[in-house]
Amino acid sequence: MNIYTQKQRWKLLLLIAALLIGAASLWYTNKLVNKLANEEHKKIELWAKATKRLADVSEVNTDINFLSSVISNNNTIPVIWADENFKVISYRNLDSLRALDTLFLKKQVVIMREQHEPIEIKIAQNFKQYILYKDSDLLIRLRYYPYFQLAVIALFLFVSYLAFSTSRKAEQNQVWVGMAKETAHQLGTPLSSLLAWLELLKMKGTSPEYTNEIEKDLQRLQTITDRFSKIGAAPALKKEDVYDVLRHSVDYIRNRTSDQVSFHIDKPNHELFAPMNVPLFEWVIENILKNALDAMSGAGKITILITDQQQFVYMDISDNGKGIPKSSYKTIFKPGYTTKSRGWGLGLSLSKRIIEDYHDGQIFVKSSEMGKGTTFRIVLKK
Repeated sequence: MNIYTQKQRWKLLLLIAALLIGAASLWYTNKLVNKLANEEHKKIELWAKATKRLADVSEVNTDINFLSSVISNNNTIPVIWADENFKVISYRNLDSLRALDTLFLKKQVVIMREQHEPIEIKIAQNFKQYILYKDSDLLIRLRYYPYFQLAVIALFLFVSYLAFSTSRKAEQNQVWVGMAKETAHQLGTPLSSLLAWLELLKMKGTSPEYTNEIEKDLQRLQTITDRFSKIGAAPALKKEDVYDVLRHSVDYIRNRTSDQVSFHIDKPNHELFAPMNVPLFEWVIENILKNALDAMSGAGKITILITDQQQFVYMDISDNGKGIPKSSYKTIFKPGYTTKSRGWGLGLSLSKRIIEDYHDGQIFVKSSEMGKGTTFRIVLKK
């Protein structure tokens, strides 16, 4: 199991934990809301009974002061006292200014009848009235509070994640730059020494057959050192012929690959130029070609298609290897991701950094089919 599979599992576990916490919060709050709603219903029933007793003239022993206190103590629940035709007789805990509007009161009657069953009050035989009510502001706020709370927590986590990701990316950039500079520095000293030894061998008359091959390898090491030294600094970009640069990179890989692999570059009808740093861009092409060779197990066909798209140049590099699962299209560009038993999984990550950070372009998996092959696309501005 690689580091990114473990990372995805941790994200899934954290998501499940967050959902469980959110569900528990909603369940508990709804429980409190239902309890408060029952309490409000009981208060309204008590309020209705007190109103009925006050209106009932036959109740001679009624404690008027107690009933009045029961009615006046309702300072939170909006209530309407209506006749049998649901015309408003009086109201309580409604906006006093808006309540002067007849249409407003009618709308409140409709809302209250939809929310709760009206409480019927029989004043006399064949004469009845109704107590209508709706949820208090406190109950409404409490009902929506958990959603607001979860939204605030989600926003906080999102901002924290962005801040953490930015900080982590900056730290990764520093590590990248530090490792690249140190590698260039470590290669520089023995390389200079080897170049001096090469000149000494030439002076002593060593066969050119040997010295030429040594010189080629030293030039290659010099190119690698130059590439590492450019990491972390803004490299100079020059208008280069895209086809020529690709052909040079392909020729280098072709000369070091078996005859069982064929290479084909579809040359455009006209010259296409794009700003690029040749050593770094060739590094990208070499990384992609090496991955293609691994995917084909050293036998197959690699095709490069160059397309002119007005302001952009598209380069599609296709192989007929084993393919990449769709779930890994983005993961393969992350540092450390690899399916090989050997290797650090840095090639494609470095390629993405070179194309996007230094060339202001794009690199991505255009398409892939398991068992049939993969196409990488590089986009550069003209």
